[in-house]
Amino acid sequence: MFLLGLIVMTQGLRELEGGTIRAALIRFTRSPSSGALTGAISTAILQSSSATTIAAIGFVSAGLMTFPSALGIIFGANIGTTITGWLVALLGLKLNFGSFVLPFVFVGAILRLFGNSRLSSIGYAIAGFSLIFVGISQLQHGLESVPNLLSPDFLSTNYLFGILELFAVGLVFTIITQSSSAGVAAALTAVYAGVINFEQAAAIVVGMDVGTTIKSAIATVGASVSTRRTGFSHVIFNCFTGAGALMLIQPYIWLWEAISPGALMANAEIGLVAFHTAFNTLGVIIVLPMTGRFARLMERIVPGKAPIYTHKLDRNLLRDPSLALKAVMPTIYAELVALLRHVTAILGDPVKGERTDLAELQTALDETQAFVDEIRLGNGDGVDWEQLLAVIHILDHMQRLHERCEEEEDRADTARTRQELQAERQVLLVAIGGVIENIEAQNWIEAAHIARQAEMKLEEQEETLRATVMEEIASKQVELHAGTNMLEAIRWLSRVSNHIGRITEHLNESVIAAGK
Repeated sequence: MFLLGLIVMTQGLRELEGGTIRAALIRFTRSPSSGALTGAISTAILQSSSATTIAAIGFVSAGLMTFPSALGIIFGANIGTTITGWLVALLGLKLNFGSFVLPFVFVGAILRLFGNSRLSSIGYAIAGFSLIFVGISQLQHGLESVPNLLSPDFLSTNYLFGILELFAVGLVFTIITQSSSAGVAAALTAVYAGVINFEQAAAIVVGMDVGTTIKSAIATVGASVSTRRTGFSHVIFNCFTGAGALMLIQPYIWLWEAISPGALMANAEIGLVAFHTAFNTLGVIIVLPMTGRFARLMERIVPGKAPIYTHKLDRNLLRDPSLALKAVMPTIYAELVALLRHVTAILGDPVKGERTDLAELQTALDETQAFVDEIRLGNGDGVDWEQLLAVIHILDHMQRLHERCEEEEDRADTARTRQELQAERQVLLVAIGGVIENIEAQNWIEAAHIARQAEMKLEEQEETLRATVMEEIASKQVELHAGTNMLEAIRWLSRVSNHIGRITEHLNESVIAAGK
């Protein structure tokens, strides 16, 4: 019931403030230190370190945040997740909220069923919050008889093997339940009931803190380089803090006894959650100044050359359509600029143009399109839906522009070499140069305007050019084969300008939608 409550509350909070939290993470994360602070606060609010970690991975993949800054968020999330333990210890055990919160489950359900969007999310959060304490209350009742069957003496921690054994219990428990918060709640309730003592509970909680990284480790399977580095960073950091925490259990007990003899035994659950917060905070304080070195270490541990265009696309981001769309946009920009530079090169401008590997680019476009196809949204999803539609249109025209690039041998060659087509060729070259410049400057409106002007100009000239060429063919001034090639080249120039115009138009729409 505790797990169910945690899941429901997290979902409600994410619906309620998830977008705001994501925006705040980007806005306030300017360094690893600010990242740690925002990571701790966002995890405390959302009650989910996984949500915060996945968001950090998405920001790195989308190019919205540097890897070291994202590390700060992950480190901070470890501190934020300890707030659940404080809720359990203070509200669930000391105040026994479970005895009177059950009606709030009903209130939350009513709001979920009949409230508007915001009230529905609030209702979900209330119901989940209430279920957490109902679960804790039931757990307490279930453990009341356990001291008759099991006592702290049964689990010995006199030797290192005993500590490691308890550590392994916590590790396995978290791997099975996939929730360190549930494990900490169970440990707090057990120590409160006298089933285990503080030292034993501390070793178990340390194991749970390391066990929670299993989700990060699993998320790295088949993922991008940036995701693997971020995921394994979480694993290595928690293993580091866990090893330190095991060594700090006895000094922590001695410190309590020195300050207030007997207080730890009388308030073992408070001491336990304080220990959980303390060793996570100490780990962040130690590692944070060395974030740059830590990032370089991870780059050596997880090497690998990322794909040129699609390295930001990570299937783990598909769980959050908004983040997935953010990751797609930089990929599209890179692919589009490569396409435009290739068109410039085949039109005979080696200075501003640059040929690309069309087969490699085709693979990247297909991968991008496949990724976008897996973003699950409905037409009621507002601005994300608008942006998704724009992205689908962009990729469609980019695929067709890529096909135009493959027609170099006849149509592009003719457009480049025939004197009669030099004015139109120059119009397109100037327009492409302006579009690239404005895309790189993120001036989407101007890019769309330049492309549209060139498209209209070439459309106006197309009919005149076609009529002129046909007259020359009829009067034998131009051979039929050469004339046909010129007609195809004119059509090629018009189609290329049309695709660029549509791409920049939808690109502008996607940026407007994302900014709403």
